Amino acid sequence: MAVLVIAEHDNQSLKGATLNTVTAAARLGDDVHILVAGYNCRAVAEQAAKVAGVTKVRLADAEHYAHPLAENWAPLVVGLAQGYSHLLAPATTTGKNLMPRVAALLDVAQISEIVAVESADTFVRPIYAGNVLATVRSADSVRARRRGGRYRPDRDDPAGRQDQRLPLREPGADPIRTSGAERRAARGLRWSGHGVGRELQAAGGDC
Repeated sequence: MAVLVIAEHDNQSLKGATLNTVTAAARLGDDVHILVAGYNCRAVAEQAAKVAGVTKVRLADAEHYAHPLAENWAPLVVGLAQGYSHLLAPATTTGKNLMPRVAALLDVAQISEIVAVESADTFVRPIYAGNVLATVRSADSVRARRRGGRYRPDRDDPAGRQDQRLPLREPGADPIRTSGAERRAARGLRWSGHGVGRELQAAGGDC
């Protein structure tokens, strides 16, 4: 089965962390798809289509996907999950917000911060604030992953790949939309929590 990578972007350009995640996905199979969810983000899909190793780009372009809110993106990812063996996202703030919700909706265990792929069901990830590397095996039929930081991106493929626009659906009865003030407030809250996360990691917690 194919592997799906959830792209991280700003509706204009693809973030480098996505390229690293594609490199990790290529270790799991030759059929790697990228999901680009956003608003007025066609340019991002065109960039994604040129990434080496990508065989298909799936584009979901709608106003309620303009900002990477897990509440809106997770139903989209879950709706696509049946056709994939693995779901991967960068281990960024966005990925850390999105993938636990996706895993919960799919009733599977997420494997966080992977730094190596041993096989289709076996991965290496850091524990104890990165002081120990653990090899873990998943028995789930669909595997949700957040990629850590040890994969280098492959170079672009100038030939490009297939681009598939998804039929747009509201993520729920009441999709969440935010104003600029709300987004600035949310960024402040995330920043306030960042120091707490560091303290937990230093104490040996798995954040």
